[in-house]
Amino acid sequence: MKNQLKIYILFFVMAIASTFFSINAEANSDLTKTVNRHLYGTNFSMALRDLNTGELVYEYYGNNGIKPASTLKLLTAATALEVLGEDYYFSTQMLMDGKIQNGILHGNIYLRGEGDPTLQVKDFVTFSNTLKQKGIKQINGNIYGDETWFTGDRLSPGILAKDETYYYAAPISALTTSPDNDYDVSTVIVTAKASRVGSAPSISVQPNLSGLRLINNAKTVKEGSRNTLGIERKYRTNQIIISGNLPQGSSKKEWVTMFNPTLSTLNSFKNTLAAQGIKFANGSKVDYATVPSNTVSLGTKRSQTLKRLMPNFIKLSNNGIADILVKTLGKRVYNAGDWEHGLKVVREYGQSIGLDMNQWKFEDGSGISHSNMVTAIQQTLFLVKQPQEPSYSTFLTSLPLGGQRDRLIGGTLRNRFTEVAYKNRVMAKTGSLDGVSTLAGYVHANSGKSYAFSILVEHNSSSYITQIDTVMKKIITTY
Repeated sequence: MKNQLKIYILFFVMAIASTFFSINAEANSDLTKTVNRHLYGTNFSMALRDLNTGELVYEYYGNNGIKPASTLKLLTAATALEVLGEDYYFSTQMLMDGKIQNGILHGNIYLRGEGDPTLQVKDFVTFSNTLKQKGIKQINGNIYGDETWFTGDRLSPGILAKDETYYYAAPISALTTSPDNDYDVSTVIVTAKASRVGSAPSISVQPNLSGLRLINNAKTVKEGSRNTLGIERKYRTNQIIISGNLPQGSSKKEWVTMFNPTLSTLNSFKNTLAAQGIKFANGSKVDYATVPSNTVSLGTKRSQTLKRLMPNFIKLSNNGIADILVKTLGKRVYNAGDWEHGLKVVREYGQSIGLDMNQWKFEDGSGISHSNMVTAIQQTLFLVKQPQEPSYSTFLTSLPLGGQRDRLIGGTLRNRFTEVAYKNRVMAKTGSLDGVSTLAGYVHANSGKSYAFSILVEHNSSSYITQIDTVMKKIITTY
């Protein structure tokens, strides 16, 4: 009798399993048809894992190495949260040497940076108020910047010369500023507005010129004419060239990178102090210097915590923050704030959670390099490991949420998955390079189950967003 019962139980389990595998096979078959229809002719890698079990439920060329683009930021973010911690903050310190006599500082002011991506002109106003409280009305010395917290090249290896003028390829240093609350580090915002026909457009720079030089060769033309205005920084110089035609009634705004972020930051600081009424002796300059031992601290500006900064980093896909995090990891772990040691920390974190780092190739933390490579199977393995991490809640809520129009909720997915059936179903990081479209993260399917997914596509089109989204919608409705 007992043996009969065992046989019945065995048949029951086998029947349930058979039904499950039948349903799963049917879902996989339907998904494959959709993938073949929409990703045909591309080089791609795709994988889907059950978020609860980590089981690989679907893969199509899952071990194919593909450029991850900005989905690589997921690994950078997870490493930073684990190694630096959610409560980590960046600091910028103001110091002085010399003596104050009759409102005049007979000495120098120093700014020592630790890579704060949130440093802004408003912080310089606070510093100027501190100087005034000390009775300083004039500085007879110089403004020096200590950028020694980071070392090595300011640009990550994969940045092309043609991209260096644009915000997504900004150089970084330990002492830099952002012009806005997106924290687009090492940039200024240049706005051109049309004026009288035949005249040059008017130009404004936010927060200030920061030591950069404007060359305005543009011309205002009649309303309805073609807009050919260009705003670019000349390669390897401090010159911002405005060229082309701007029709009346129109304007153009561009985020332009600083050639030398430390010197630009110091110029911006000095400009702000002057605007706040602090005078400088003739010949006063801005320059580099390591803070000497005889200085006195005048105050420290601290950034918001890493936990609060994460949405700006991930949802807005901020390359500058990625670069700063990588160098900070190297500095904090190996006392070497360079690319080599920072990326070593990222690889070590990957190994610590069980990833095969031989399947990950990267030379930056932002994903901008075309030399980066990863497989969908490895990327989904990384994603299913995250729920066990202490900072998973922060990691998860920092991901763009499909269909949410608010930039700091929907991020780069705010205009995707907007239909009621798909809204709030996809929490994922987007990626885009020339000839590359990627998406990786988590999806909540109609069955009520959640999955980790990765879709990495190399193509000859300008974008494969529509095709990737079609595949994602199939996953939602099928699984």
